[in-house]
Amino acid sequence: PELWARMSLEERDPADMIEHGYLEHIEDFEFNGKHIPASRLGYRITPLFASHYLGRIFDTPSAVFPEEVLRPELQSMEYFADGILNIAEAQEKVARDYIADGSINAAIPPLKAILSIMATGNFEGKTLGDPGVRRLFSLEYVLGSDWYRDRLARYAESEKQRMTRGKTYIQQFLSNTQNRDEKEILRARRELQGVEEKLTTINKPDYISTLVGTIGKDPLHHA
Repeated sequence: PELWARMSLEERDPADMIEHGYLEHIEDFEFNGKHIPASRLGYRITPLFASHYLGRIFDTPSAVFPEEVLRPELQSMEYFADGILNIAEAQEKVARDYIADGSINAAIPPLKAILSIMATGNFEGKTLGDPGVRRLFSLEYVLGSDWYRDRLARYAESEKQRMTRGKTYIQQFLSNTQNRDEKEILRARRELQGVEEKLTTINKPDYISTLVGTIGKDPLHHA
C-alpha cells in the first residue's frame, strides 16, 4: 500500500510497466525432458522495477530484493520447475472437478476459458497466450458482451424486487400507527420516501447504463 500510494496513475498502468521493462512475462520452458508451464505465473517485477520504484521505500532495494529473489530459478532451476508443476497439477485437479460436476457451464466466458486451459492446456484449441483468449479479459470485451449486460439487467431486476418488498413492508408498518412511537413513524416515513426515490431511479430507461463497471448479479444467485 505504501508503494502504491507513491506511484502516479500512469506509473500503475501494467502496459506501461511492461513496455518500459518494469514487468517481465515468464515464459514456458523445457527442463529435464518436461514442459514447464511457467507462463501460468504471469508477470513478475524486474530488477529495474526494484531500483526505480522500491527505491522510494528502501535505501538499497537491491539488497532487499536481489536478482535471485526476483528470479528464483537462479537459486535452483530444479525447485523452480517442480514448484510450477505442483501449481499446474493443483490447478488441473480443481478445474477438472468444475468440468466433472458441470459447474464450468455457469462460468462467464473468461473464467470458462481459464478453467479449460487449467484442465486441458487449451481452450477451443487456444493457449493462455493466444490473443483470442487474452481478449476475453479486456475491459472493452467485457463491457460490450451480452453476458455482462445480462448480469446488469439481473441486478436491476433484483433491486427493483427488493425495493418493492421494502416499500410494501414499510407501508404495512405505517398502515397501523396506533401505539407507535412518533420517532419510529417519522423514521419509517423517511425510509419510505427513500425507497420510492430509489424505485423511481431504477425504473428509468437508462438505469442499467449507470451500473456499467459493477459486477452485476450472478445468474446462479437467487436471493
